Amino acid sequence: MEVELLGIGTAAPPLSITRAQSVDAARALCAEDDGHGDLLASLYRQSGVEARGIVFGPEEFRKIVYNEGDHDTPFVSKGAGDRGPSTAERIERFEAEALPLAAESSAKALERAGVVPGSITHLVTVSCTGLAAPGVDLGLMATLGLSPDVQRTHVGFMGCHGSLNGLRVARGLIAAEPESRVLLCSVELCSLHLWYGWDPKRMVGNALFADGSAAVVLGAPRPGAPGTGWRLASNGARRFPDSERAMSWFIRDHGFEMVLSPRVPGLVQRHLGEWLESWLGGRGLAASDVASWAVHPGGPRVLAGVQEALGLGPDAVDVSRSILASRGNMSSATVLFILDELIRRGAPRPCVALGFGPGLAAEGALFV
Repeated sequence: MEVELLGIGTAAPPLSITRAQSVDAARALCAEDDGHGDLLASLYRQSGVEARGIVFGPEEFRKIVYNEGDHDTPFVSKGAGDRGPSTAERIERFEAEALPLAAESSAKALERAGVVPGSITHLVTVSCTGLAAPGVDLGLMATLGLSPDVQRTHVGFMGCHGSLNGLRVARGLIAAEPESRVLLCSVELCSLHLWYGWDPKRMVGNALFADGSAAVVLGAPRPGAPGTGWRLASNGARRFPDSERAMSWFIRDHGFEMVLSPRVPGLVQRHLGEWLESWLGGRGLAASDVASWAVHPGGPRVLAGVQEALGLGPDAVDVSRSILASRGNMSSATVLFILDELIRRGAPRPCVALGFGPGLAAEGALFV
């Protein structure tokens, strides 16, 4: 059963902050002395992120970081030892902010696909940064005018490879019911889970993550109709051995806490190549046959680990680096931003999309 990416849409918050502003925020919320501030400035320079979208408005951002204005917000630090807003306060903000971004990206995807909202048969939502029921899925049904009969599936808490899990779900739905039209929407508001106070294990996550939403419409190819021409041919997954503590994402009293071990790039470099050759080999391909790559940018060292593991040239992950620099790591939404850019550029195929998440696990999708 052939499954085509019929259209992709992306959306980012109105406010984008520079690296310098991100460092100012880190100093205000995390540093407990001047030495911490200097370390944070160095870490943010090495993050590969030059700008990122955040859901806070300009006035609120100035209040949080520079103590300007009179905007009342629980996200202002209360001083040394403060852990920041409670999980309830962060989730309440997710409930307010997630739907507008998700609706924007989804509406763009539907328009580009030339698909009427009422013809969508399945809705797949993806997020690891917010939980609510009713949630974004029902909000999208009402906002976009989807059918009340649309069948919903939520892919939750799968981390940065969540959209690749979602693509696998969509491919299976279309294989089972070839007339299906699937709308997949990822929305991630990572800034709501910024770690407050000084903890070196959490500072890397603070330096990388950002907010955004991306959506894709999938279905069987339609001759003569709008579409990207990109076909989702296969999905694969591999959990790396002895890696359970390398990446974690837990719900705690003050938001969702992420820990990224410095072992992650080495684990990727050590185990990715063997699995990828096995997975692609079952489809008559080798890594050397792949013409373009959509690699989730978990950070510059992760991208370097992928290049080393697969023997890729210096330009193979340029789009991933560009999205990381201009948007930050938007968790599960990021790989769809990369695919959108590759399609816009007319990138050659076959293309492999890769993402990494807690486990430590890799997810892949093959496009032809």
